[in-house]
Amino acid sequence: MCTGLAYTNDTFYFGRNLDLEYSLNNKVVVTPRNFPFKLRKEEELSSHYSIIGMAMVVDNYPLYFDAVNEKGLGMGGLNFDGFAVYHDEQKGKKNITPFEFIPYLLGKCATVQEAKTLLKDINLINISFSEKLQLSPLHWLISDKDSSIVVESTSEGLQVYDNQFGVLTNNPSFPYHKYNMSNYLNLTANIPENRLSSKVDLAVYSRGMGAIGLPGDLSSPSRFVRAAYARLNSVADKTEQANVSQFFHILDFVAQPRGGAMAPEGIHEITQYSSCVSVEELTYYYKTYENSQICAVSMKNLPLDSTDLFVYELEKEQAIHYTN
Repeated sequence: MCTGLAYTNDTFYFGRNLDLEYSLNNKVVVTPRNFPFKLRKEEELSSHYSIIGMAMVVDNYPLYFDAVNEKGLGMGGLNFDGFAVYHDEQKGKKNITPFEFIPYLLGKCATVQEAKTLLKDINLINISFSEKLQLSPLHWLISDKDSSIVVESTSEGLQVYDNQFGVLTNNPSFPYHKYNMSNYLNLTANIPENRLSSKVDLAVYSRGMGAIGLPGDLSSPSRFVRAAYARLNSVADKTEQANVSQFFHILDFVAQPRGGAMAPEGIHEITQYSSCVSVEELTYYYKTYENSQICAVSMKNLPLDSTDLFVYELEKEQAIHYTN
């Protein structure tokens, strides 16, 4: 289970929580412009925008979970179990595997609008990376500074939805989440008024009572509501440090501590990592379950016309600053 987030406060930030019961040996990976992406059914993508994000690297191929390109387009894949359907090849379409989807779109598109145009020709096909790495059932949040969309490959084909909330969690499908938000239209960050009746005198006795009814569980629909509420009411100073800090606070609002949710295998699901990419600074910020300190990898000073991946191990040991 996961939560994706797009946030704009003068500049644009994109990231997510990745919630799983096991580690995937993730690394921060920068793919330079001339790294050759070999595609299973389409021509090699040999020249493209540079990309920074979290990925597994298998056989020198970055399998991205979430990433942002140098133009400021962000994309993340989230679990969509029971709903995702990948298809056979189709003539007249660009047949892209789900593990190629993030580099293909971020390599070619600078904006959400460009992505929408490209998506009209894409068919996500049922081809795994290898026998050991089967396809994950996913849907995707794609965002830039101006807008967000959700992409879902279902039995009806590729569906693209405008997403005014700027967040995404897991199944059910996005139309359900959008409809479900209407159940919470009375939520407010302000001091609530008595709407029950003018005949009774009811007093506000605590701050935050405008958010009574905000769900507190860890289910996908509830995390969608909580993340949307926090994002849409977010206030932060317009500095890089304040924005990054605020972004992680929003993700913390829907994070999973060990013991809160059990996977079918009897293992506890946790937020393995949280990420935040600053488009202006071209920097990937992250923290892990083991290390709550914010760490950062920048691609500003890297040779982005290179052909070789830049791979950075995660800092997982808890860093503590002692003041005495």
